[in-house]
Amino acid sequence: MKRLAIIVPLALALIFLMLYLTFRSFKNTILIVINIPLALIGGIFGLLISGEYLSVPASVGFIALFGIAVQNGIVLVSYINQLRQEGLSIDESVIQGGILRLRPVLMTAFTTILGLLPLLLSHGIGSEVQRPLAVVVISGLFSSTILTLFVIPVLYGWFSDKKE
Repeated sequence: MKRLAIIVPLALALIFLMLYLTFRSFKNTILIVINIPLALIGGIFGLLISGEYLSVPASVGFIALFGIAVQNGIVLVSYINQLRQEGLSIDESVIQGGILRLRPVLMTAFTTILGLLPLLLSHGIGSEVQRPLAVVVISGLFSSTILTLFVIPVLYGWFSDKKE
């Protein structure tokens, strides 16, 4: 856990740096990083409901969850940016971007959830190690996906430049 206390903030800082280097925009980077707390909400709630503890596998699940949440944010924000560059207004870009990127975001979440479902439902030897990871990722993906599709488009209008 002491190593994770160093690794997790370091991983988050590296994610932030890579996003900034990719988008060359502090606002877009912040907008995408907002997905991490949205995922964290579901992961913590899932641990509480299932009665699992924050363990090393659960912490690894949080790291994986953060990556998936950031990926979904990148898919959505980069497409909205692309629509803006094509000349659409902020409102049109956000609406079309949200509609046209709904399927990729949902597919990313659902394929991961379906892949981890056997880990969540397992009761055999070693399941006590696998289950916390699956609980964190699955519950975090539920909250992150739903909130990404609603919160990020709303916040995009606030974070973007108002120049049309």
